[in-house]
Formats: sequence, structure tokens, C-alpha cells
Amino acid sequence: PAIIVETVSDLKETLTKNQCEMHHDFMTGEKPRQTEKTSSRKRAQKTKPNSSNRTRKQNLDVHKSVHAGEMFVCDQCGKSFSDMKCLKMHVISHSVEKPFMCHQCGKTFQFNKYLKAHMRVHTEERPFTCRQCGKSFSQKVNLNTHLKVHTGEKSFTCDQCGKSFSRKGALDTHMRIHTGERPYKCKVCGKSFSLKGNLKIHIRSHTGEKPFVCVQCGKSFRCKESLNCHMNIHSRENCFICHQCGRSFTDRNDLKIHVTSHTGEEPNMCHHCGKSFAKQAYLKNHIRVHTGEKPFTCKQCGKSFTVKVNLETHMRVHSREKPFTCHHCGNSFRFKGNFNSHMRFHL
Repeated sequence: PAIIVETVSDLKETLTKNQCEMHHDFMTGEKPRQTEKTSSRKRAQKTKPNSSNRTRKQNLDVHKSVHAGEMFVCDQCGKSFSDMKCLKMHVISHSVEKPFMCHQCGKTFQFNKYLKAHMRVHTEERPFTCRQCGKSFSQKVNLNTHLKVHTGEKSFTCDQCGKSFSRKGALDTHMRIHTGERPYKCKVCGKSFSLKGNLKIHIRSHTGEKPFVCVQCGKSFRCKESLNCHMNIHSRENCFICHQCGRSFTDRNDLKIHVTSHTGEEPNMCHHCGKSFAKQAYLKNHIRVHTGEKPFTCKQCGKSFTVKVNLETHMRVHSREKPFTCHHCGNSFRFKGNFNSHMRFHL
């Protein structure tokens, strides 16, 4: 069970000067400063043979609290910790003064060095370059994480499916696939997302913002990925190729979905009937068969459908559109099934 501890104001009173110095050393990477008090404390510890055993036992107790589910939660941001000391150190991030402000976006920082690192977001400066592939990064920690791509190191493994990751943050994000957690909620329509970036892109559907503009035709897009995909129209470039059949795709995700047609992999299973699907969207549509949900409704006659494509097909009844034309006799058809049946007469 999670434990909501006292308020920030109460915790601030319990924070000692040494804890603030420890936090500063942690953020800056500086080694702890030796003082007469700390030196004498170390000498005293050397004379106590049981002190190391006591420390190890305390660490073990803290570790056990992870399995027991006992957590200490920050009442400001909701972040949880297995150790009270870690929570107290974290609370500093909410309570300390942040005098260094970015003049472009207004974000504030505790130290000037953090502001300088942040400014690279606006200047697009990337001073840390990978010697193996030439890719550049704005922060050294991002370069260090990237280097694991070349070494193949993936030390964070999902205990549910066995998939491994080079960063803990990537594992935490991946775990939401299994838990179904969607912590980022749109305040306008209530729709939730598992990734903060996806929420940011979604909000643009309400604001109408399309910040990514094609330099060749002027068309605008809500996210960079859509612009990159659009640019392939101008370059006619299909950069993602299936090694089994040679088919090419403009989007990496489309290639991944296509590859399942060769492997037969269908990782998305319906818990109602056990049927499996290659794509999560297909599973989502299938589940409506069990729930009876029909969210797509015709505005002209009120008929509802489980998937959007069926509504679009139905609309041809009202528009009288017949998009499927026989090149042998010129007859046109409203539905592809009828068109295919007609073509058999010419065989």
C-alpha cells in the first residue's frame, strides 16, 4: 500500500543542511566535501566493526519494502519511492529556489548549468557526438545511453514478456503495454495516453496547431513523423524494406506489421475467445463483437457500425457512389464484393 507522507512544508523542516549538500553533489557530480565532522565520523565508523553490517541490514530492509509494496508518495507530483530518505531528497526539487530562467520558454532551473543544457533545446546545439555512427546529442547522458545501441547492452528486462531495453525509462514505458496504464489525460476530451508525447500531439487536434511544414509544398502536419512520411511522396523514397519478400514501406511500423505476415506472429489475443491478431488495432475492433459496441454512426439514417471502414462503405448507399468499374464492359459497382463477383463472368 502506498503511504502519503506529510506535506512539503513539513518535510522541508526535516531536511538538514547535509541532505541539501548531498543533493547538490548528486546533481552536479561533485564528490562529497570532506569536513572535520565527516572525517571524525569516518574514523568512528572504523572503530565500530558492526557498523557495516548494520548498514547492509538497513539497505536490505529498504529493498524488502519494494516487494512488500510499501511506497512513500510525493503529494506534489505523485512520484513514489521505496525509501523515506529518497522521498525527502526528491522533495527538494519542489521546494528549492530556481532563479535561472529561460528567456524563450520561461522554464526555471536551480543551477545555471541546467539552464545552459536546456538552452540547447532551443538552439538545437548537439555537442556530444558518437564516434561510431556520428549521431549527435544535446546532453552527455543521452550519448551514454545511445552507446548501448552499439555495444548491444540491454540491462533492463521485462519480467512479463522477456523483452530487454537499454534504458529503465524505456522499460517503464513498455510495461504500460501489459498494465494498460494511460497516465496522460487530455483535459479537453478526457482521452488518455500511455506516452506524454502522444498527448502533446493529440492536443494539437483541439488547438489546430500544425507546426511541421513541408518546405516543398507548404502542407502542415501535427507531428514530425507525419511530415517525414509525407516527404517520401516528393522523394519517392521507400526506405524500409522487408528482407523476406523485398516489399518496401515508407513507415517503419508498417514494415513491422507486414513482417508478421511472414512469421505468423499474432501477439494480441482476445481474452474473450482466444483469437489472436497481428495488430492491436485489429484486436480493438474485434472486441466490439463481444461488447456489442458500435461507435461509428451514419448521420443520415442512424445505422451504426463497429469499424469506421464499414461506415465509409455504407455511406455509398446515400451518395450513390460506385467506385469499382469493370474495364471489360464499363459496369460500375458500389461494393468491392459485388465487383469481384461480376469479374468472374469475364473469366
